[in-house]
Amino acid sequence: MSLSLSAPEMIARARADLRIGAPVCVDAGGAAAVVMAAELVTPERLEAMRALGDVDLAISDRRAGTLKARAYDGDLARIVVDAATTPARIRAAVDPSRALTDPMAGPFATRRGGDAAAHRLALRLVKQARLLPAALVAPVPDAAAAASAMGLTLARLQDMALSDDAAARLSAVSVARVPLEVSEDARVHVFRPADGAEEHYAIEIGQPPRGEPALCRLHSACFTGDLIGSLKCDCGPQLRAALAQIGAEGAGVLLYLNQEGRGIGLANKMRAYALQDAGFDTVEANHRLGFEDDERDFRIGAEILKSLGFSSVRLMTNNPGKVVAMAAAGVSVAERVPLRVGVNPHNTRYLAVKAAKSGHLL
Repeated sequence: MSLSLSAPEMIARARADLRIGAPVCVDAGGAAAVVMAAELVTPERLEAMRALGDVDLAISDRRAGTLKARAYDGDLARIVVDAATTPARIRAAVDPSRALTDPMAGPFATRRGGDAAAHRLALRLVKQARLLPAALVAPVPDAAAAASAMGLTLARLQDMALSDDAAARLSAVSVARVPLEVSEDARVHVFRPADGAEEHYAIEIGQPPRGEPALCRLHSACFTGDLIGSLKCDCGPQLRAALAQIGAEGAGVLLYLNQEGRGIGLANKMRAYALQDAGFDTVEANHRLGFEDDERDFRIGAEILKSLGFSSVRLMTNNPGKVVAMAAAGVSVAERVPLRVGVNPHNTRYLAVKAAKSGHLL
């Protein structure tokens, strides 16, 4: 019997190692490297990586634009980590929310030519780990040999591709009746992704017929809005209004997807909030951190709906992108149901940006 790790297991282990600041080995189809999350670099780990050879700081093209670093590889830039580069300078370069305590220094020299496949894989891994999209990369001749010699986790490019597909494949783990304020006839379904990422939930109210479009809300987790009543967004009011509307109709489903901060995680969302306090809007803050406007994967919601037997929904959303994503993933949207709630003096700019830059219908 083979005890070797499957592709999703290998990627899940690599993500976990990166989150604790440990390096991992990657093999991007022959471009092998040792990588670690830039935000967690220590002097000892940096010196150990320098001992392997040339070290690059891989950042997304979004962050490169902020640093005025040339992204010769298109979607990323490879900043040269020279002998004078310290962990503090690296952290300042990748985390703009630290500008007051760690002023950013430049200019930054970037590499041109050569293979950036390992750097690209490294950025995908740290983003999946909900870390800043920045990684230290040290090329090695053989990833498997290096992983074995150094006791590191190995991740391969082809395995990452499998993991991306697996992110939309979920297993139903458990279901139980949970009486709610809006309806005593409710059940909570728990789904677990095959790639070891966060679990997601479906709150089913009543007995929505599978052959008709079900009233549905795809709600992304928002710790600040949903749990502690933040006024910076409209998430909490949308969650409660959606549940109330489903309860009033007597049947429907609310999907609670653990994709905090438009998919960047709570820590990075707080970094974005700090940048917003400095004058940047929601989209600008994400870009300065190195992320895209929206990093969520709505295929997850479509897979949950299909696994529950739904093929058509009346989708409660102000975001046309969700409608498009559902249709592309095989769930038709018979009707878009507006959900305009939660406006207050603290989030008017946030909502205006969602309308102007993200196309939300508010």
